[in-house]
Amino acid sequence: MPEDPPFEFFASPAFRADPYPVYAALRAKGPVHRVGFPPGHSGYLVVDYEHGRAALADPRLSKDLRSGPPGFLESVTQSNRVLADNMLMSDPPDHTRLRKVAQGAFTQRRVERLRPRIEQITAELLDRVQGEGRAELISAFAFPLPITVICELMGVPGEDREDFRDWSGTLVEPASTPEQHARRRAANDALQAYFEALVAERRAAPADDLVSALLASPELDDDELVSTLALLLIAGHETTANLIANGTLALLRAPEQLALLRARPELVQNAVEEFLRLDAPVERATFRMALEDLEIAGVHIPKTSFVHVAIAAAGRDPAANDAPDALDVARPEPRHVAFGHGIHFCLGAPLARLEGQIAFTALLQRLPGLRLDCREDELTWRFSGSVLRSLSALPVAF
Repeated sequence: MPEDPPFEFFASPAFRADPYPVYAALRAKGPVHRVGFPPGHSGYLVVDYEHGRAALADPRLSKDLRSGPPGFLESVTQSNRVLADNMLMSDPPDHTRLRKVAQGAFTQRRVERLRPRIEQITAELLDRVQGEGRAELISAFAFPLPITVICELMGVPGEDREDFRDWSGTLVEPASTPEQHARRRAANDALQAYFEALVAERRAAPADDLVSALLASPELDDDELVSTLALLLIAGHETTANLIANGTLALLRAPEQLALLRARPELVQNAVEEFLRLDAPVERATFRMALEDLEIAGVHIPKTSFVHVAIAAAGRDPAANDAPDALDVARPEPRHVAFGHGIHFCLGAPLARLEGQIAFTALLQRLPGLRLDCREDELTWRFSGSVLRSLSALPVAF
């Protein structure tokens, strides 16, 4: 591993396939390390639980990229501008205003009302594959479940969901070549035009959906509204699909834990937290920038430096969890920051948790003998948006 690892190191296929030995080696040397990304900028990577959790809530670390070097915001969002004006890319007071508008749709009480419909969608998806004896689990189940739920919340017609999958998948993929930027610009323009048209429809004829609810608030201008919808769409399904896929693979790698969870389905709520800890759907938190000179774990962080919190590394910190590389679905209170921490804690966490609990309960009930249908070394991992680590496919038999 090079000193001050560059961005390309973290994007390499070898690191994507298994980043955890690298994070463990870094953590053994200390909690904070200088890294060479974004290219041309000063960056620091936090790889332990204690300091990572604190950094996620540190107001000295800005999420507003307008506070960065001149032109940086434009360089980051040059081909996905639709994602530049939402709560994830802002600090208080803008963050407070933007989050307040959307958070009412994701309270624990409102999310729990969705349980019957999520169970119905889950059953319908498994009905399609149960008799086949094998399936590619991501395309057949892990992806369509959360995207159907978030699209129904938004009021998006079912026939448009495949377009959403293509657009959002393109927007979270890395772009370094002119061709990749061109694809992202096309996806950005298509998604923006779609939501602008949907907003216009709801202005003319409000409905009982999330778009109409956001429109009813005077807090958002049109750019913020469209950007918030794009964020909710992408965050509302990409991460949950990863949770289901990563958690299933973890169970297939640990047959005794699969058997335990099948025998004790009451452990599913705890098991979802363990999946989030062991192989977080979001590997690394999105950009944060130091607003002033500061220290993290005794390491000097100069003003305008980027600070990256390795969410996946935090969950495997032995100071936070015993035997951190082992799956334990009965682990008492798994400690993780898979949903972040502080004011940017994931708005959709209650929904993701519910979807995960329903998904794993149904998988184990409906697909007996569940097993991997390829060699493990044939699995490949996607590098998405510099922060997401996700399986490209998960072939299973049952």
